[in-house]
Amino acid sequence: MKKVLTVGGSDCSGGVGIQADLKTMTVHEVYGMSVVTGLAARNTMGVHGTFPVSPQFVTAQLDAIFTDLFPHAIKVGMVDDGEIIEVIREKFSEYGVKNVVIDPIMVCDGGNRFLDASVIDAVIDSLIPTATIITPNIPEAEILSSYKITKPEDMITAAEKIAISFEGAVLITGGHLAGSADDLLFVDGDVSWFKADRINNTNTYGKGCILSTAIACNLAKGLDLVESINLAKGYLTDRLGVSPPNFLQ
Repeated sequence: MKKVLTVGGSDCSGGVGIQADLKTMTVHEVYGMSVVTGLAARNTMGVHGTFPVSPQFVTAQLDAIFTDLFPHAIKVGMVDDGEIIEVIREKFSEYGVKNVVIDPIMVCDGGNRFLDASVIDAVIDSLIPTATIITPNIPEAEILSSYKITKPEDMITAAEKIAISFEGAVLITGGHLAGSADDLLFVDGDVSWFKADRINNTNTYGKGCILSTAIACNLAKGLDLVESINLAKGYLTDRLGVSPPNFLQ
């Protein structure tokens, strides 16, 4: 069985974060593992409290995984501490990890940034360069590119700007645009679109976690990037067709 590691925050409600990731991994029949970067008391209505994890303990968790159960792919989600980001960068380099999918979580569901500017800089400068592919939604892509996205063509421009300082692939998810839910993949100057009808479902809690984790699972199985995204997007579309999707990773 292929092994997939999720690095991110714990969500006690199970809808996002490492709990959502592990459920997605189970459905994809891979062996799921987790490194916790922080804990949140939250549910679908909001965050009610947080508890930090020290960089030293994140180091211990990563060493425990990499020295015994080396993953075939890694998904990185919520990391809101610059020191922890640096630990992740160092350990990924030390152990020579492959197939890293980063969901650069910077914006809450209401559209507001919840990371300090210094942490956003650390995500851009230290975390994202470790990735095989990043999966920002449109608000996150706007932060990464410093470019406003209002139509599909803007997604291409934003991806080009992001790719200037990043060697991996950029997948901008289009769920925040009106009228479509098409995702854009930008790799080495080449553009590919992954089209899908918009699903009329307001229960989209955790959709970004599901998509990025499903991509990691497919990469772990040896599929190429395009097929991994195709299957992951199809899987997410199926989940959005069932309400509520966060219970059915």
